[in-house]
Amino acid sequence: MRKSFAANKAPVLAAVIRERTPREAIAQIKNYTLHGAHGADLHLSCLDKEYRNVESIKEIVAQSKLPILGLNYNQNLDWSVTETSEEERVELLLMSIEAGAAGIDMQGYTFDRPSHDAFNEDFAHLDYSFIKARPKEVVLDPKIIDKQSDLIERIHFKGGEVLLSNHLHTVMNTEMLVDLCHFLERRNPDIIKIVANSETDEDMIESFKAMVTIKREVKTPVTLFCNGKTGAATRVINPMLGGYMVFTTDGYGASSNFTQLDLQTIKQVLDGFNKLV
Repeated sequence: MRKSFAANKAPVLAAVIRERTPREAIAQIKNYTLHGAHGADLHLSCLDKEYRNVESIKEIVAQSKLPILGLNYNQNLDWSVTETSEEERVELLLMSIEAGAAGIDMQGYTFDRPSHDAFNEDFAHLDYSFIKARPKEVVLDPKIIDKQSDLIERIHFKGGEVLLSNHLHTVMNTEMLVDLCHFLERRNPDIIKIVANSETDEDMIESFKAMVTIKREVKTPVTLFCNGKTGAATRVINPMLGGYMVFTTDGYGASSNFTQLDLQTIKQVLDGFNKLV
């Protein structure tokens, strides 16, 4: 039976798995499981090419007690970019569903690679508050939105779940972030992930306010945190305010994302907070 990523009690401690082989991925997932993770984010493109197939991914899924979310950010283990088309990138995500993964992380730029790097000014006239911030990875073209919605429906038909992930590379206020969440949830994802920027203390506090408001006004579970000079605290505080997921690492290595939180430390923080309140 396929496990669920979206049916956990928040905040979900997500184990970030960036490994070259199934055996290494399985070992990491077992370590994360022992240390209290609730689910695993498997970076499919970090696997060596010989393991980017249904059989190898199925081996990882079968050995995991945690629900697995398949990710494909077009990155090799050394953070270099994989030379694949959008169709090939999506096909690898679909392989993870066929292999039994709980769901996929669908990048906000899916089927519109240029939006990964720049806002599409052709849609600057649209009447959404977040347009003023010129966010990246937010697709506005109705034809591409339809393709994304169709992919989400296809994943749901197969019994899988979809996290719709958007890395904005810009600062946004509460109104913009709530507006964006409502805009994205029309595509019917199971979880929405938004990574904004925070460069000042005021930006950081605005992110806290936004998370509380999103929790109250948006039906779809949302993970909101920030990169930037003052973004680190949002990864800790926002899960306490209603954010759905926390992305963690269990021992840093050369391939780690150093902005992600240490699993055992953040678990202690959240457990302590829950005892207090």
